[in-house]
Amino acid sequence: MTNLLSPNFSLDELTLSETAARLHLDNTPSDRVLVNLRRTANVLEKIRARLGNKPISVSSGYRSKQVNTAVKGSNNSFHMLGLACDFTCPSAGSPLQICKMIAASDIPFDQLIHEYGRWIHVGIAVEGVSPRRQLLTIDSKGVRIGLHEIR
Repeated sequence: MTNLLSPNFSLDELTLSETAARLHLDNTPSDRVLVNLRRTANVLEKIRARLGNKPISVSSGYRSKQVNTAVKGSNNSFHMLGLACDFTCPSAGSPLQICKMIAASDIPFDQLIHEYGRWIHVGIAVEGVSPRRQLLTIDSKGVRIGLHEIR
């Protein structure tokens, strides 16, 4: 039985980490992070609805500090707070197309990143803080403001 955080997203799905399993690292969220994961799951529900209710494949949700270090994540990654998720949805379009659909919506994201042309990163604002709606592209050249094609 899975522990659903929202109608379509489970705790297992948002905490699964191949790196944690391989390195025997604990990736169990605290109660505070669990509250944030529910908020993140609710934003993912809005994204899924925007994408025509097509299934979203989560590649990275919550990361404990140890897991984040192991994957060389940012020292201030919102993944460690349960407020970020990396995903794809090939049946709805390319990562860039999906980023543009989300950016054009009223979905309350803090940060939306088109990463390497391969996946979408969505970050959620800390509770009580207004979302910045920051749009970025990351590729081999670094970080650029806005959503861009990756060549």
